Amino acid sequence: MVAGVRQTFGSAVYEDYVANDDDYIVAAIRAAGAVITGKTATPEFGLPCYTETRIGPPARTPWDLSRSAGGSSGGAAAAVAAGLAPAAQGSDGGGSIRIPSSVCGLFGIKPSRGRVSEGPIVPDLFGLAVNGPIARTVADAALLLDVMSGNYPGDMYTLPPLPAGETFLGHAQREPGRLRIGRTMTPPVAGAEVHPDCVAAYEQVSALLASLGHEVEEVTLPVGPDVVPFFETLWYAHATLAPIDPAREDRLLPFTRYMRERGFAINAGELIFAQAFLQAVLRPALAMMNSYDAILSPTLASPPVPVGWFTEVDPAENFERQKRFTPFTASYNLTGQPAVSLPLYWNADGLPIGVMLASRIGDEATLISLSAQLEQAHPWRDRRPPLG
Repeated sequence: MVAGVRQTFGSAVYEDYVANDDDYIVAAIRAAGAVITGKTATPEFGLPCYTETRIGPPARTPWDLSRSAGGSSGGAAAAVAAGLAPAAQGSDGGGSIRIPSSVCGLFGIKPSRGRVSEGPIVPDLFGLAVNGPIARTVADAALLLDVMSGNYPGDMYTLPPLPAGETFLGHAQREPGRLRIGRTMTPPVAGAEVHPDCVAAYEQVSALLASLGHEVEEVTLPVGPDVVPFFETLWYAHATLAPIDPAREDRLLPFTRYMRERGFAINAGELIFAQAFLQAVLRPALAMMNSYDAILSPTLASPPVPVGWFTEVDPAENFERQKRFTPFTASYNLTGQPAVSLPLYWNADGLPIGVMLASRIGDEATLISLSAQLEQAHPWRDRRPPLG
């Protein structure tokens, strides 16, 4: 929310809504002296991983205007990549900062659960979503994360701040030391296939990490296809949160209607069991992942896809395509761990291919230091999309 500015949630249902107040992070950004130059496009209620709505043109990656900028922070990433802003706020409930960062050639941080307040209006009961920065450089993202971070009375999830005198920007200027890094290219989503360009990016970064002195080893993560149906249950339920006037439901997109129908069909017992099952699975998973300083994987399973690729099929197949396109990202929304997407690779067609690093809950500092080291070793900030 930005007070006095239209807030559509990407939906024709809310095309005339104007926010009365600032979100807590907007107030923090203003207080830090930022000039807010505009709002950017999101998909309807942030549900899909692409930004194509009924209230504006699609968000396209500036690297190829025939291809999607991703979502749900697709407009934010497209604007930063095109040079309209040095950085932007995004939100990430299943990959929505890292997905557009990957396809737009940017650095994005999904912070730990509880690092940034989600107040003051709608709480995320499952702790999936968190606000975070999208920027061209690690230092810019770290600075914005410093500004965003903090908790307020009533926040459901909280984290202690950094030790006195420390900042995330400061960690962008520190060497990370020698780290133990696990790597995996096994997607948790059944049927997902990793494109050769994403494999090439993953292998290149693995070699770069080893050349910088880090210990890189194969790891099998204990989060697999068995958890996907339970995440889907949470996501269907999430789709029902927005209040919709029944007289305006015909303005919703087909995919949104599909997700809401599935969500309203879930009973309370099913929802509670899904959350309990995921909690039971994630306890040993986190214990195992915490033995590594960072975990490397592809961000996405393919390069940027054409605009309309998800919507050319019925909503059920649309959702399956989204899962196969983004099989790696949602795991860290479930665990609450911080994760970043780094733009270290471009394919032969000149399209950016991101790689993802995750770390322990609360340890964004290690990810930022490591990302800054990779940025220095393999700079990307001077790569610009071929805009006229």
